[in-house]
Amino acid sequence: MTDDLDRDGQHSLAILLSASMGCAMTVLDTNIVAIVLPSVAQDLGATFADVEWVISTYVLCFAALLLPAGAIADRFGRRKVFLAGIAAFAAASILCGAAPSATALYLARALQGVGAAFLLAPALAIIGHSFHGEAERARAWAIWGGIMGLTMVLSPMLGGVIAHGLGWRWAFFVNLPICLLLAVAVLRLIGESRDVAARRLDPLGIATFAGAMLGLTWGLINGQAHGWSSAAALGGFAGGSASLGAFLAVESRQARPMLDLSLFRMPRFIGAVLAMFAYAASAQVMASLLPLYLQNGVGWPPLEAGFAMLPFALAMLIFPQVGRLLGRRLASYRILALGLGVVAAGNAVTAWAVAGGRWPLVILGMICLGSGGGLLNGETQKAIMSSVPRNRAGMASGLSTTSRFSGILLGFALLSAVLAVVARSSLIGEVCASFAGHCSAAPDFAASVVAGDLPRAITLMPHDLQAVALETAHRGYAAGFSAALSVAALIAGSSAVLVTFLMRQPSR
Repeated sequence: MTDDLDRDGQHSLAILLSASMGCAMTVLDTNIVAIVLPSVAQDLGATFADVEWVISTYVLCFAALLLPAGAIADRFGRRKVFLAGIAAFAAASILCGAAPSATALYLARALQGVGAAFLLAPALAIIGHSFHGEAERARAWAIWGGIMGLTMVLSPMLGGVIAHGLGWRWAFFVNLPICLLLAVAVLRLIGESRDVAARRLDPLGIATFAGAMLGLTWGLINGQAHGWSSAAALGGFAGGSASLGAFLAVESRQARPMLDLSLFRMPRFIGAVLAMFAYAASAQVMASLLPLYLQNGVGWPPLEAGFAMLPFALAMLIFPQVGRLLGRRLASYRILALGLGVVAAGNAVTAWAVAGGRWPLVILGMICLGSGGGLLNGETQKAIMSSVPRNRAGMASGLSTTSRFSGILLGFALLSAVLAVVARSSLIGEVCASFAGHCSAAPDFAASVVAGDLPRAITLMPHDLQAVALETAHRGYAAGFSAALSVAALIAGSSAVLVTFLMRQPSR
């Protein structure tokens, strides 16, 4: 009898580890790719807009398909959909690693985002289905959270090792053996499950939501590349706004919508969702932006940049536990406001330190930023789930995850646009002022620096001025990154005030 219980426990743990590994792959890939982006730019001659799309196409497809992926998994079988997600992710990783151009790379990244959605959604559903008792479920989610946190700590270092020793293409090829092992584990360990009462798919809702995210991202990326009054930027914003309006109209008329808009009649729910979005847009997004600064603004190679992410990543890992301790004494909205306030302070300190080249303070700012992010990472999901009735938990959970990745997508596009515009302006001005006779090369110099192709940028200057040009490049990129951090601080600080106001409202 005891042996049977032990075997059941081991089997449950194996299921949990397999499903958690599926979730962790989505974090692993995102953070490894963030480290190798400058190498991608140099090898493929990518523009900054191309670099943005490498991140954005992945997160866009991921965010747009999370809710429908969950519905498809519930209806057609979680194990079957999980395996399909693994296969799609592996195939897309091959295409990414073999990409001959930046365009081919970011199109393959879109397919990888689709695979990631069909990895994460069924994996979460499998965990929820496999663990039933309150204590058992709490333990399972604690282990899941630890695995996700550990992945966040290790992936920048792994990305640095890969870029240093193998080249950027292996940032994608490394997924293949992991996918193979994961597929074998799923086939051997996880039984099929489905929800006979699963909600129907909502094709119009899926299409209009994806259109809204694509349009806004298109506008932000093309705005910094071609000008904010360009046809591409204005068309993107107009299309995104129209798609958002269509999405709200479609969902308000559905009997069983993908998103129940009546949830937004609850101020506490709005506040919790806003906290999740702001956390993703001002803190979690730094997992992609900080490695770019460490390489393009400080001048470190990928290996050193990966290890330099440790202060941020360790704080993100540790502080969810601090948040749980604070939860015994503080109301949820106070922890959310505190976390957003700490994120705002971390962004502000880092912005000031980056602008002045004060490296010890940059580390302090990264720790502060990661600490606030850690507090929010542990509390945002709980706040969303506790602000709605229990019978709406499934909808609230899906919206929580979608809010997170929508925040990463739009936060990355917005902050990257700020970075690019300010860095270009600073670099063009400094080149024209400091390098007499070379002002005509300033736009190309600035474009190469912002894209992360510093070797090409300095070749645009005479050989005897290249050392000075490299210092100029680092300063200009740092100026842009400092401006982006300042905007992130503003987002987090204003959101802290709004979250406090909304979540102090009485429940309805």
